[in-house]
Amino acid sequence: MQLKIYNTLSRKKEIFKPIKAGQVGIYSCGPTVYWYQHIGNLRSYISWDILKRVLMFDGFKVKHVINVTDVGHLTSDADTGEDKMEKAVKREGKTAKEISNHYFESFKEDFKKLNIIEPDFWPKATEHIKEQIELIKVLEKKGYTYRTSDGIYFDTSKFKKYGRLARLDVENLKAGKRIDIGEKKNKTDFALWKFSEEVGVRQQEWKSQWGIGFPGWHLECSAMSMKYLGETFDIHTGGQEHIPVHHTNEIAQSEAATGKKFVNYWIHAAWLLFKGEKVSKSKGGLYTISELEEKGFNPLEFRYLCLTTNYRKPLNFTLENLEAAKNSYQRLKNIISEIKDDQKINKEYLKDFGEAINDDLNTPDALQVLWKIARDEGTEGKIGAIKKMDDVFGLELLKRDEIKVPKEVQKLLDERETARTSKNWKKADEIREKIKRLGYSLDDTKDGVIARKIN
Repeated sequence: MQLKIYNTLSRKKEIFKPIKAGQVGIYSCGPTVYWYQHIGNLRSYISWDILKRVLMFDGFKVKHVINVTDVGHLTSDADTGEDKMEKAVKREGKTAKEISNHYFESFKEDFKKLNIIEPDFWPKATEHIKEQIELIKVLEKKGYTYRTSDGIYFDTSKFKKYGRLARLDVENLKAGKRIDIGEKKNKTDFALWKFSEEVGVRQQEWKSQWGIGFPGWHLECSAMSMKYLGETFDIHTGGQEHIPVHHTNEIAQSEAATGKKFVNYWIHAAWLLFKGEKVSKSKGGLYTISELEEKGFNPLEFRYLCLTTNYRKPLNFTLENLEAAKNSYQRLKNIISEIKDDQKINKEYLKDFGEAINDDLNTPDALQVLWKIARDEGTEGKIGAIKKMDDVFGLELLKRDEIKVPKEVQKLLDERETARTSKNWKKADEIREKIKRLGYSLDDTKDGVIARKIN
């Protein structure tokens, strides 16, 4: 099977062809670790986890990198405002390292809860200052940089293909209404290195040949992706908000430095919406995974909700939608739990699944195939096929949920076990019926008795 994926660079679906046969390099824009990640952020990482699992399903060996932004990301996402990490330092009264470590660990805990496979590398911006400085030196030597009073900037007018990812009309941008661009030569120019306004005030600053300061946000992704994946690599992922500025600038500085194509496939996820607008502090819907757990939801129920809509389409989030996803997910697990394993794999259903999921990660259609095989009472190899499908979905469909039964039911379970041990089958059956009337079914397996709540 061949994966067809929508490439933002070409604005069309393309058959994926790796640079090296059987191997894929993926770089995903990672978290800025100054606060907890919300479910809008996490939807994107679920999408990239599906991408990674599909590639593995197709037989590829995947090398995955997710950066950790612990310096340089200003509040404007461009070159103005306060560094988000320094702002967190003032808010919490801790060191930048303490703050970044805390929120990074929280982020990784969310990965575990959502059953997202961790990347092979988690490079931190603060641990790759040398690589970022070296990249600026290359750009400076090639004539792409200039100095202002607040930093070293990339001159976008020198890079002729600037803006092609976002299809920016650079000429009209220049001709548009005048705005204050300070000392920048062009509206689209961006900072490679920012000088400290007052040396010694910031917690995070480094010496460089241009002056004491810190790297620009865009620079870190170019420096670290090329270090771990090479000057040209297969796939770069991110949210749709990264297209016009962050990813556009990554391409410019990377290709200006190397003279080579930076990335072959750019893949972007659409936003999670709340009341028709992107989830945000002002609009609402900005839940964390922990907050959803407090409301009685399993993180995998949120993962299931995300799979009901293609990653390139906006997903409307409400607690009512999540409740519906919860019910569907639990119903699916209950159906699968009743299927007996015949040690076979249904290749026809697996083929249908593969065709759906390889069509630009079409999770909704692939889910339909899963539901169809789960409900098909006249077919063989169901569990074998479902296991392979769930290797992609990551929903832990075959994992037995631990059920905490009431003390009354537990007492009857113990009595039944005593009856079974003494081979008093009649009494054991009578106790089973009592337990059933209390709302629980029993499944006697080789690993013991499993009690399930009857829906």
